[in-house]
Amino acid sequence: MCNECGCGLPYSPAARKQRLPAEAPSHETVIAVRESLFGANEAIAAQNRADFRRHGVLVLNLMSSPGSGKTALLEALIPRLPLRCAVLVGDLETDNDARRIARTGAPTFQITTGQACHLDAAMIRAALPQLDLNTIDILFIENVGNLVCPASFDLGEAKRIALLSVCEGDDKPAKYPGLFHKADLMLITKADLLPHLPQFDPTRSEACLRQLASSAPCLTLSSLQPDSLVPLQDWILREHTAGRLAHVWKPA
Repeated sequence: MCNECGCGLPYSPAARKQRLPAEAPSHETVIAVRESLFGANEAIAAQNRADFRRHGVLVLNLMSSPGSGKTALLEALIPRLPLRCAVLVGDLETDNDARRIARTGAPTFQITTGQACHLDAAMIRAALPQLDLNTIDILFIENVGNLVCPASFDLGEAKRIALLSVCEGDDKPAKYPGLFHKADLMLITKADLLPHLPQFDPTRSEACLRQLASSAPCLTLSSLQPDSLVPLQDWILREHTAGRLAHVWKPA
């Protein structure tokens, strides 16, 4: 858990009382601190976004709970894309996922967050010197596995992709609206397990997404079933072309 977003505060009222100062801060103070935190992040995110657009790099921020299949998806997807890909991987500890993805041949770099439960724009900014943006078409950012905090931090990405595996509840979009409402695409992953998990209904998941007033596409796929990745590949290619037309191929 991180100190920045406040999720590290203990839930127990008794424990909270021990942690709080004798005189609790006013609401105005709390709001000012949060505005300062997110304002600083947004300023760096804007710098990141400007750099990505200038180089014609489509940046996709993958967010989900732990174990939803982000790493497996990238392992299966990257070799199928006719584009130059790179990956930034966020985890509290270890570079296990980064080492797996690196075997695809894509430049892959680890961001170890320690106790922070999300990536932020400054972490991405600090990692950029490792990347040659002139040689990249797509930058995937595999965010820390968490359905709450990552949604609050703009990294400078062009699009956000929310993953929901069939091993989870199909009502996750309703339970975690902040993340799913901001997603530009929702992926229902590990679909090869659906025959064994009749309690998960993809149509209910999409219905929960629509109840958030989201028109984002919803794709059901499995990293173990290559043909199921085709709609995702097509979506990425369309977004990359649209981004370059909007920000790079400007008329003289």
